[in-house]
Amino acid sequence: QVQLVESGGGLVQPGGSLRLSCVASGSIFSINTMGWHREAPGKERELVGRIISGGYTNYADSVKGRFTISRDNAKNTVHLQMNSLKPEDTAVYYCHANLKQYYISGDRDYWGKGTLVTVSS
Repeated sequence: QVQLVESGGGLVQPGGSLRLSCVASGSIFSINTMGWHREAPGKERELVGRIISGGYTNYADSVKGRFTISRDNAKNTVHLQMNSLKPEDTAVYYCHANLKQYYISGDRDYWGKGTLVTVSS
């Protein structure tokens, strides 16, 4: 089995910064993509950004220039550095991974349980 565990959420003032981290553990052969989605109250879950194994990244337009994703392949870890935070960034942030497991064919998607980010004065 595979687990994704997020950390780093919390309360921050507008204009502030937070850094989220997510560690994937378990029977992992290789990870194709790691990324972050978020779900704000009353809204659907949306992609924030993701990074593939080769280092290519893509971001939602709403966070471009403010958020940065990085990845440590050796530690199966992904980080989300969030700067210039706005109240509309308030949401539960979920870590996602698409990966291959030992002894199981095909790629699978896994999600963390989420971490709350609140941007408020």
